[in-house]
Amino acid sequence: MKIAIVGSGNMGGGLGKLWAKAGHEVVFSYSRNPDKLQQLAVAAGNQATVDNMKEAVAKSQVVLLAVGVSALEEVMSAVGSLDGKIVVTCVSGLQPDFTGQTIGLATNLEISVAERVQQLAPNAAVVEAFNITFADIIASESRDFGGDRPSIFYCGNDSDAKKTVTQLIEDCDYEAIDAGMLIVARSLETLATAWVQFAVASQLFPNLGLKALRR
Repeated sequence: MKIAIVGSGNMGGGLGKLWAKAGHEVVFSYSRNPDKLQQLAVAAGNQATVDNMKEAVAKSQVVLLAVGVSALEEVMSAVGSLDGKIVVTCVSGLQPDFTGQTIGLATNLEISVAERVQQLAPNAAVVEAFNITFADIIASESRDFGGDRPSIFYCGNDSDAKKTVTQLIEDCDYEAIDAGMLIVARSLETLATAWVQFAVASQLFPNLGLKALRR
């Protein structure tokens, strides 16, 4: 599968390397440091290349959005057509001072970030995923926690797109948990913010994984 990484920072770069290792064709794009893109592609191996954002998106079936929330509108206006694409977003409303999309705090979005992505790309299949894990875990040698894997909750309105994202989650050695329709992103993004705040406050960051237990 061809995957465009839009936002090749710690999250996007880490996921891109895992997907390339799993055999997907990955195109890194959108970084403030062009040299970093080349370094990422080299580190990811023969399955990875570098291109500008529009070309990366045009040649891919799946697009990962891993940009700062403050850059979202600019990126969405410049990325080109997303019609027919699966768009995976892990964009967080959390700010560096840990304010943002949390319960009891005002935000400048009345909907989730993922729903805003869907508004800006109405003919894409948007799926929220990977916002309840840390880039350090993605970058580690494995996602093994004492013989178990952390869970990744995801949500979206397109069932076929969600099947693809399920596989992409599992390719990164996480357990995929379907959380429902895209509106659930409002809760997942709030949970993600609380998760980060808890991890930092408890001094367990970043060596922490969230697990859904079944009976």
